[in-house]
Amino acid sequence: MLICLPWLNRYLDPGDVTADEADRLLTAAGFPIESVSQGPRGETILDVEVTSNRGDCLSHLGCAREIAASALASTPRRLLAPESAHPAATPAIGPPIASALTLENRVHDRCPLFTARLIRGVKVAPSPDWLVHALESIGARSINNVVDITNFITFELGNPCHVFDHAKLAGGALIVRPAETGERIKTLYEGEHKLAASDLVVADAERPQSLAGVIGGYDSQVDDATTDVVFEMATWAPVSVRNTGRRLNIRTDAAYRFERGIDPRTIEAAAERAAALICSVAGGELAQGVLREGPPLPESRIVELRPARCDLLLGVHTEPSRIVSLLTPLGIACEPAGDALRCTIPPHRAHDLTREIDLIEEVARTRSIDEIPVRDTLSISIHQPQPDEACAAELASLLTGLGYYETVTFSFTSPKRAELFIPAGASVVAVDDDRRKAEPSLRPSALAGLLGVRAANDAARVQLAGGVRLFEVSAVFGEHPGAGQSPQTDERRELALLADVPVTRKAAKPEELQQGLRLLRGAIEQAVRVCFGPDAELHASPVEPDRKSYRPDAHAMLRVERAGTPPVEIGRYGLVSDAALAAFDLKHPLAAAELNMPALVSGYPPAPVARALPQFPAIERDVSLSLPERTPWGDVAALARSLGLDLFEGHALVGVFRGEQAGAGRKSVTIRLRFRDPARTLRHEEVDPQVEAFTAAARERLSAEVRTG
Repeated sequence: MLICLPWLNRYLDPGDVTADEADRLLTAAGFPIESVSQGPRGETILDVEVTSNRGDCLSHLGCAREIAASALASTPRRLLAPESAHPAATPAIGPPIASALTLENRVHDRCPLFTARLIRGVKVAPSPDWLVHALESIGARSINNVVDITNFITFELGNPCHVFDHAKLAGGALIVRPAETGERIKTLYEGEHKLAASDLVVADAERPQSLAGVIGGYDSQVDDATTDVVFEMATWAPVSVRNTGRRLNIRTDAAYRFERGIDPRTIEAAAERAAALICSVAGGELAQGVLREGPPLPESRIVELRPARCDLLLGVHTEPSRIVSLLTPLGIACEPAGDALRCTIPPHRAHDLTREIDLIEEVARTRSIDEIPVRDTLSISIHQPQPDEACAAELASLLTGLGYYETVTFSFTSPKRAELFIPAGASVVAVDDDRRKAEPSLRPSALAGLLGVRAANDAARVQLAGGVRLFEVSAVFGEHPGAGQSPQTDERRELALLADVPVTRKAAKPEELQQGLRLLRGAIEQAVRVCFGPDAELHASPVEPDRKSYRPDAHAMLRVERAGTPPVEIGRYGLVSDAALAAFDLKHPLAAAELNMPALVSGYPPAPVARALPQFPAIERDVSLSLPERTPWGDVAALARSLGLDLFEGHALVGVFRGEQAGAGRKSVTIRLRFRDPARTLRHEEVDPQVEAFTAAARERLSAEVRTG
């Protein structure tokens, strides 16, 4: 922001700040000077860098306040706020404003306050020399005395404002409303624009007359024939102004300030000063009354500051009385409250002073960072990594050992690809940014990035023994219907895995697809044991997918079961659908999984369990069951666990066979049952009854045909 040094000194007593001192004080306050130059009349111009959270310093008064508050100044200075005396020193012309103008605000959530004043009998003419000089010193062009005052107030106080020619407002009305889709407006200097329903306008009874917070309209501008003007000062939701400005590619000084937030409580004094200056330079008199529309003004925020906490964080003692003396020039009123100070946040700092730590930062800033001691060495306390970080690191180590390559992919994707991964009832989160025209959608699944990586490797003809295997832990996004009208954005962390299905020919055989799923499931089971412990069991429930990225006939939901705890849903896995493969120009079949990281971390770290090694050998029996094709392995395993077989120690899957020998619509599943007596060696005849009990239950409950071996 450009600051004219003589203009800046108007608000300081004594007003003798030099360019070097302003550079030193503003830089120490956190506003470095990017350049120093000469204005058109030889005045010193400072280019001040203002951070996005300090919209209050986008004005000469704001920068003067920082200089007056600095404890480093060689000469103590007092802030001289400009006068804002009410301009109605003489009787008003004609009836009150309400008889000549109506105001309606239909969007209180996007326009916290809109005010309008009517000034009759103005004489539009060239501006006086002092006003022209002030504006030209910072690169602004003089237009006429009325419009120049609105620009002067913007750069003086940081409160943008606008004037309408009252005679050009149809129906004598101002209406703050959303634009109608396709509605058009001709703006000052920027031509004609087609509006969207998301844009906000200030309209009269017939058409839009300005883009709210961005730029005024051409049709209602003040010109030489104007006699009565409507002076408007308002505040707008920063996001609304930013979205309209970016969509239409319009950048203005007003929008730049509104995007950083202007508190509605600052409007009254600024509007009174602006109206007084218009009457001063253009004649005319202010009509009685002010039109105001908006919700009640916010209450002043009270934040407690503990001097002891301030000392602890800064590492240097600051007397409470000095804290008060440092904060008061910033407009922060302080009063003792026991061991703390009750600090009232002024309206111009309401956007960035919300917590105690913010006030402590102000103490450090105004006192000077140079007074904060910096030790030659720092004492460091080593703590254990947080569970989510430790879990992610251990999972990465495990998967890397299993042949998976970790990836870091971009958070954005194209809308067409994003739609493949969105569950039913949800929608894609998109950004409206000129730089993201091709890929404006936030990824709803990390698989979008992994498939892109696999496509790049495929194009490079990368071949690895066992196929390419990838994983990534990342944030994914989606929108779901909320309780009200607005959708709720959901952001969650996800572990995604992608693995090639091992194929020997051009077309994958069913058993090869099953092998690919088993290999992926094996990796997931190992990950589950890392997070939940060796006794955790992974169960897969085949279901129809609720998104287009999986094949309907090869998709399952995953849950983890442990004794004594409720089941935990951890995600899904399956074969990637043909549609998803085609979207990334892939032809090789792939298996994929999406696992919920918070669900995995909920079991981490698993409680360690120590058991003595068995002293006597176990007896294992393999039982082959001919089962209906749709019987899942989980049902077989659950049956073995539920029978309470004597001396039963565990079970394992040996293999699955499909073919003519198994019969049409059936498969052969071989389960290994393990028995052990901790006190002696078992004999085979002792486990025969248990095996027979299992086979009998399998016949009854699973419609199995049994062959033992």
